[in-house]
Amino acid sequence: MARTKRIPAIALLVSGGLLLSGCGVVDDLFGDGAGPPPVREEFPYVREGRIFQDTGRDEVMRFAITGLERTPDHTVMYYEVGYPDGFTGSNRNLSMAHTLVDPITGRVYRQYFDDEGLKYGSVSPDGNGLYPVHDGTVNEYRRYFPPIPEEVRQVTFIGSGLGAMTGIPIQDVDEERPDPTDPNGPDHLSLSDPPPPGENLVFANRRPDDGAAADEGWVESFVDSEIASITRDGDTETISLHSDVMFEFDEFDLTDEAEAVVRQAAASLARNVDPDDPEITVIGHTDGKGGDDYNATLSVRRAETVRDLLAEEIGGGYTFEVEGRGSTEPVAREGGADDEAARARNRRVEFSYTIAGPEEPEEEDDDDDGLGVARRNVDWPAPFTDDNGDVVATAERDGVRLDVYPLRRDGAYVIGTVALTNTTDEPLTPDMGGAGALQAGGPEQFSKGTLGGFQLLEPETGLVRYVAQMNFGDGTYSGFAEEVHELQPGNTYDLVAVFPAPSDDVEELTLRAGPFGEIPEVPVGE
Repeated sequence: MARTKRIPAIALLVSGGLLLSGCGVVDDLFGDGAGPPPVREEFPYVREGRIFQDTGRDEVMRFAITGLERTPDHTVMYYEVGYPDGFTGSNRNLSMAHTLVDPITGRVYRQYFDDEGLKYGSVSPDGNGLYPVHDGTVNEYRRYFPPIPEEVRQVTFIGSGLGAMTGIPIQDVDEERPDPTDPNGPDHLSLSDPPPPGENLVFANRRPDDGAAADEGWVESFVDSEIASITRDGDTETISLHSDVMFEFDEFDLTDEAEAVVRQAAASLARNVDPDDPEITVIGHTDGKGGDDYNATLSVRRAETVRDLLAEEIGGGYTFEVEGRGSTEPVAREGGADDEAARARNRRVEFSYTIAGPEEPEEEDDDDDGLGVARRNVDWPAPFTDDNGDVVATAERDGVRLDVYPLRRDGAYVIGTVALTNTTDEPLTPDMGGAGALQAGGPEQFSKGTLGGFQLLEPETGLVRYVAQMNFGDGTYSGFAEEVHELQPGNTYDLVAVFPAPSDDVEELTLRAGPFGEIPEVPVGE
């Protein structure tokens, strides 16, 4: 796992304040006056299913969160792991790192590590990060995360390899539970020396010290249309207008159609920009053709044209910064089979700004000239469930069956759950498409990972929602989806991919499932 420098806590707390300044804001977020649904503490929260292991011994695992406590210094997660079908030995779970996500704000928290990459909390008896596993024995663990703001009541946990565990409540305590007084884990390292029946394995605890660091960041989402796209990264929003529908070739004057688009974009901007931070940065980009000096000049002039119309439309009270970056920041790779589409994607004008805190949503005109990308759709955190629902569609390719479950809303996101089954007699690693399944000229950043070829399409509006990314700063990203590894014969594996949520009135979406093709009418549930 790549380690990143922890983002300063004070900076995160300030940013978080822009999004959730207090429980009153959260309570009134959806305008129904009823406040949030009640948060019930019903520990343990349990998921069970088959996980990928580095040895290929992909057994069924039972994962139970037995506590999630917020102390003045940390967030502490207590959990248990067992293998109902019997499993022993030394293996590593190949799931993504344990991660807590606030589904309303998109804040992301990972575990504390030391300089050697070892986790704080339950100590590996051999000091190598591995733990003994005995048939029929449950292992108890404790892990530490950064302190989560007190207004956050529920989080979504990912990283067990068993999908997303939504609606996990945070319990406020004055101090964490005592360390184990007589941990028995080191006494049963050998498979020939299991603990007595019914006795759990417990390990010594190591609390975070001055050398502890944890990755903290934001969920970054991307929504696309024929004329514009929008990226949200924490409290920063960037609307990108595709230049080919804005300007004639080599020109910097807006077309008549483009003026209407910019005016519509200005309306979205005026709704979303934070009045306490009213600076708007307008940036012009070109493709890689032409000289650097020419491209830089053209990109500045196009940005200035858009800036002038935005300023005219939204009036005073804002400050504007204009930049031209020429071809230095492409979002799609040029020179390949989709070269022209990639170049068209890279020719764009962006404007970025800090978004305001959550407010009561307003009714909007559906005829928004494609700028539905700028709508912010936030619901309450999804309640916990261990049931994916009924399979709504099935597709097969090269010996792999794909089963699709209903989409679930979770705060500002929807969780897509699918199951992959190896129907052959041999292990195989499926081709899930990844960047190869990218729509022509699509953004590479939001197409990485084995589920990167998955997207959600709104047939009526043409809006496309890409798999979200977790941005930990310093150029470090992680896909908000489980990776696909080698499938063992006859085994079924549940996988999740998380997307930015559509509006509440969207009840069905088309799943672009990489090499499995398009799967229409996938229901969107609460």
